Amino acid sequence: MTDVLHISVTIRRRHDEVYEFARDARNLPRWAAGLAQSEVRPDGDAWLADAPFGAVRVKFAEHNSFGVLDHDVTLESGVTVHNPMRVLRRGDASEFVFTLFRQPGMSDDDFERDRAAVAADLQTLKRLLDPSTP
Repeated sequence: MTDVLHISVTIRRRHDEVYEFARDARNLPRWAAGLAQSEVRPDGDAWLADAPFGAVRVKFAEHNSFGVLDHDVTLESGVTVHNPMRVLRRGDASEFVFTLFRQPGMSDDDFERDRAAVAADLQTLKRLLDPSTP
């Protein structure tokens, strides 16, 4: 299996609207169950959340006009995982792309579970923001 996957979804909504919604960490519990299962709390320039795998600290890239939503997730162990994420302009719609890297020592089954969780989160985001989604 590969060590990196680009998981994406088309959202029929303007790039800036998708970006602003996804960048607001208070919205994470609404669409990113793999990262935030309850209300997130501010922590300086970052956010604290309860993930399925424990408490995490999430820090997004600075606000920008390029759709870059990269974020670092610091685990309870102190390990920080960098997650590249982008909202790309696609006419009147957007392409939302999450880059998933296999973590050191991760089995194929665990990597597949991560892929499925990210894909499910992106589908939830699409259902929330895309008026054409049933």
